[in-house]
Amino acid sequence: MVHTYKKHLNFALMGAAGYIAPRHLEAIQASGGKLTAAMDPSDSVGILDRYFPDAQFFTSFERFERFVSKQKETEQSIDFVSICSPNHLHDTHCRFALTNNANAICEKPLVLMPDNLERLRQSEKEAGKKIFCILQLRHHEKIIQLKERVNQNPEKRFTVNLTYITSRGPWYDISWKGDETKSGGILFNIGIHFFDMLLHVFGPMKKCNIDQMTSHSASGQLTCAQADINWNLSTDRSQLPKNSTKPTFREITIDGEAFEFSDGFTDLHTKSYQAILDGQGFGLDDVAPSLLLVSQLKQS
Repeated sequence: MVHTYKKHLNFALMGAAGYIAPRHLEAIQASGGKLTAAMDPSDSVGILDRYFPDAQFFTSFERFERFVSKQKETEQSIDFVSICSPNHLHDTHCRFALTNNANAICEKPLVLMPDNLERLRQSEKEAGKKIFCILQLRHHEKIIQLKERVNQNPEKRFTVNLTYITSRGPWYDISWKGDETKSGGILFNIGIHFFDMLLHVFGPMKKCNIDQMTSHSASGQLTCAQADINWNLSTDRSQLPKNSTKPTFREITIDGEAFEFSDGFTDLHTKSYQAILDGQGFGLDDVAPSLLLVSQLKQS
């Protein structure tokens, strides 16, 4: 079912002080939307002045909730709640959006427990609203081209190696991202983006396993319908190549050849929002495969 939306849309943003919030602010602005309200326990949100200086801001969830609720019967009613909060709050904040007659646009991972997807599905039905997840790599031009290449060779099996090292300092372990009960650990924090991309391109998971996993790194194998994949994820600076001059190292090889997609990331959230507003957003069914994969890896 294709959903259509009115021309002038009102947004609320949860997690306004977070790392990824500016991408959402850019996307809201580019889509012609208006940020009516933003919320974060931290008040380091000067970024709002660059995009929506008139947005109401709250550090208290209770006050934010009252404000959003009061808008429901006015012209300022919230159409979308954009969710950039810590991972363990995504489920609750999605239901908050639906309860307030708004759609949700949520960062990955949508939930930390796959079983919660069914509860969200029921909440969608009751509210008559939708939950959309940001799966931005699916909008990357190089990934789109790769998927077309794979689709054109349905009988071929690919051999893939993925390495992603993004160094993090001591702050990482102190923050919510270092608390596995809140973040889900490295497989959710770092891996979920790439696992979604791999399943999207190479087809459903056939089997998976873990070689090693710590709080800072994980590696293993993934067998998809059309690929055999070795993957390695890390936030440990010491694992960067010795000649690396950047804090992040990203490498994918396909049948021994480097697959380059280092550029083209800056506007992917804007493309994601445009797709949602055009009725082509990614919903609960789209996020389920990668969530099930990570859940299975964590249990292995």
